[in-house]
Amino acid sequence: MQTSPEEGFFDEGDLVGVLTTQPIDRVLDYRAPEGGCMLGQFVEVPLGPRRVLGVVWAQGRGDYDLSKIRPVSRVLDAPPMTEEMREFLERAAAYTLTPMPAMLRLGTRAPGLGDPPSMRKVYRLGEGAPDRMTPAREKVLGVLREYGGLSFTLKELADYADVGTSVVKGLVKQGAVREEDTPRDAPYPLLDPDLPGKALTGDQQAGAERLRAGVRSGRYGTTLLRGVTGSGKTEVYLEAVAECLRQGRQALVLLPEIALSSEFLDRVRTRFGGLPAEWHSGVTMTERRRAWKMVGEGQARMVVGARSALFLPYRDLGLIVVDEEHDTSYKQEDGVLYNARDMAVLRASLAGAQVVLASATPSLESWANAEAGKYERIDLTDRFGPAVMPRMRAIDMRDEDLPGARWISPTLKRAVEGRIEKGEQALLFLNRRGYAPVTICRACGNQIGCDHCDARMVEHRFLKRLMCHQCGETKPIPEACPSCEAEGKLAPVGPGVERLAEEVAGVFPDARVAILSSDLYGTARQLKAQIEAIAQGGADIIIGTQIVAKGHNFPLLTLVGVIDADLGLQGSDLRAAERTFQLMRQVAGRAGRADQPGEALLQTFQPEHPVIRAILGGDEEAFWAAEAREREAAGVPPYGRMAGIVLSGTDVQEVFDLGTRLARNDVALRRIGAQVFGPAPAPIARIRGRHRVRLLVKADKGAPLQAALADWAGQVRLKGETRMAIDIDPQSFF
Repeated sequence: MQTSPEEGFFDEGDLVGVLTTQPIDRVLDYRAPEGGCMLGQFVEVPLGPRRVLGVVWAQGRGDYDLSKIRPVSRVLDAPPMTEEMREFLERAAAYTLTPMPAMLRLGTRAPGLGDPPSMRKVYRLGEGAPDRMTPAREKVLGVLREYGGLSFTLKELADYADVGTSVVKGLVKQGAVREEDTPRDAPYPLLDPDLPGKALTGDQQAGAERLRAGVRSGRYGTTLLRGVTGSGKTEVYLEAVAECLRQGRQALVLLPEIALSSEFLDRVRTRFGGLPAEWHSGVTMTERRRAWKMVGEGQARMVVGARSALFLPYRDLGLIVVDEEHDTSYKQEDGVLYNARDMAVLRASLAGAQVVLASATPSLESWANAEAGKYERIDLTDRFGPAVMPRMRAIDMRDEDLPGARWISPTLKRAVEGRIEKGEQALLFLNRRGYAPVTICRACGNQIGCDHCDARMVEHRFLKRLMCHQCGETKPIPEACPSCEAEGKLAPVGPGVERLAEEVAGVFPDARVAILSSDLYGTARQLKAQIEAIAQGGADIIIGTQIVAKGHNFPLLTLVGVIDADLGLQGSDLRAAERTFQLMRQVAGRAGRADQPGEALLQTFQPEHPVIRAILGGDEEAFWAAEAREREAAGVPPYGRMAGIVLSGTDVQEVFDLGTRLARNDVALRRIGAQVFGPAPAPIARIRGRHRVRLLVKADKGAPLQAALADWAGQVRLKGETRMAIDIDPQSFF
């Protein structure tokens, strides 16, 4: 008699339903292997001539020729996927309209998951020095220094350094690299929640106690932790982490940028006496595999990671912290289209865990949920210690005498000089990478575009190349115009941070200048090293893109100058005002975080603009309330629902015809009162050679949008290269 899935175990030969990571949108029947298998167990199964990864998902259906059903090849040495995790993947797939195999791939991103546990050699930096240094040896030692205490396999270290394995072995013989026998998956050190933390202010202590009480309850709840920049939000939510560790449960802290993790990990080590597991693109595959396995066995009690850390196999998740919860990098814009902030709330609700959404400038969605009483709210209104909020004022560029192709106003120049004379730092902020956003021919007017996208190539002079910021295509900066072949007529138009750096070098010739832009650093750890050097006083003037707005602490920084405060106010993005407000307030918040008062100067051609006035006025509640009234009147998120549909293909007419057919046959959507807008060319109508057409669906807040969208999209069959992506709650409209 076959075991029911409720009992959780299938005997040898029983029919089991296995969900694989392959693009087959159904559970496949197999026979349980010798020794049987459990519900949720990770298995390897035959699929055609291959063996693929899967999870025992349900009882087999038996609606296939039973004589042709093959057995499971083997059960993998990994803890079974919990019922909570399976339900999370199913609910996330249903919400985002994602096929289950694609969702399962997010939950099984552990390299070498099927490998047996064993002893193996790992390699770390040694104490000796090689008898002679070669470029290949220097590359190996550079990788080991860059990645600190992380361990590598022989092949992994050789691959990272782009050398042969013999180079590594040679360094081992000379003691410059250490070879060790290490268990394949060593547990992480126990963290001590009872070590003393920083002394908290009254506001912080009250906030920390409310968060601790939530964790102690063992129930689901979400709290918006809103605190001005520099108010000590991190210390407050680390107290919630400490309580979670005392309860014997696991805690996850999500960060929007890898570059933030270095300073944060130092604070974790100080607070708990050890380091947590890390999960992001900056750690080696060896460490990632270890993290995945130890999280699944409950041997990693705290995880710090990027958005995909939400899909690790936690045994008993008690707390999720989403730091800088407003940050747009929490939205995955390709593959599975999900927002990690919203998925964190979903996962916590299933796990009986608490969620802390921390931000100085919360998203309107979170603000509205707190206003409606769905979320608790804790406010920290003062900066920690002697620090005070920076003074903010506008520089009206209409009154400044500024020559062409120059962007630093006389007023801002004087302010920077004053700070440098005092031995303080100034930050010049421009949210534009590269040297110039456009390269134009002065002879024929041609703007150099990408060969594969309808986007202009951005000049990166430091790299001596033009780059497409859509597909990543690069090419050398040409000597002559590709259109008319005129030589010496190509000219940059507009500023990027590299061009601003050129101007700074001329205006402040004796200043030490550092540029913070993600594209100028080969790895996340190189970027971290630059950030640490700046924090220790290694620059007088910092030039940065939006990466500088994300939680960095520069004690000597007392002046922030925003070069183009109007940049984000253009376009039709419904979140343009919100994002500009958040970015400007976050950037301004980098100033005056120690005992020296700070100042923020915003260069603008429209100081009377409501958003600029709100930024300068500092009345954030008034801004959110006004923004909420506008969104509610328009029936757009968070007071209505939206879905973006992007159709793409190599044949532009075929893609448009499909969009027109969908727009005309909208009965399923009209049934729930939804409206369809489009089809229209996407703002960037071609990316990587694929033509893109957008439709937008708008519905009331309570409308069953996903079911209607599934019916609506199901009426068309996609042919050949044509693709359809449905984005629930879109953050980007490109």
